[in-house]
Amino acid sequence: MFRMLQVTILLLLTGVAVAQNVSRDEIRGLDEQIQDVKKDVIDLTATLAQLEEKLLFPSNSQVAFFVSIADGQPFELESVELRLNGEIVAHHLYTYREIQSLQKGGVQKIYTGNVQTGVHPLQVRFIGKTPSGRAYQADATYQVDKAVGPKFVEISILGTESEIHFKDW
Repeated sequence: MFRMLQVTILLLLTGVAVAQNVSRDEIRGLDEQIQDVKKDVIDLTATLAQLEEKLLFPSNSQVAFFVSIADGQPFELESVELRLNGEIVAHHLYTYREIQSLQKGGVQKIYTGNVQTGVHPLQVRFIGKTPSGRAYQADATYQVDKAVGPKFVEISILGTESEIHFKDW
């Protein structure tokens, strides 16, 4: 009986050792599968976002506005407000990281929406401050001439000159 118990224990220990070796290999395989699934989810999320934008903002009526800062303008942008057809469509307060990105040449998509063809008044207001801490703001208006197809407008802010330039893409 004692001998039989010893053999049973030995077999159980051998089974546990084999199970541990298989488990490590299986875990590596599962880890790789999980990484593949994560990549697939990220790809699907990007595709879904593109499809959602096409559905919500069809190209015939889509309008998008982008904000940039003119090169060499030493100032900190604090906020930008957009009014399209007299209604506030976007208001953004900038973080330190966003300001740095814009100062390095980045462009921010601040608004995407739908408008009918025709002329639409756009009012832009920004608030910023100079490196010395002096606060200032500027306003500008622009006539968005929307034709059939998407319309993209870049709003370029020249901070210390308190100017805003518009560029159709």
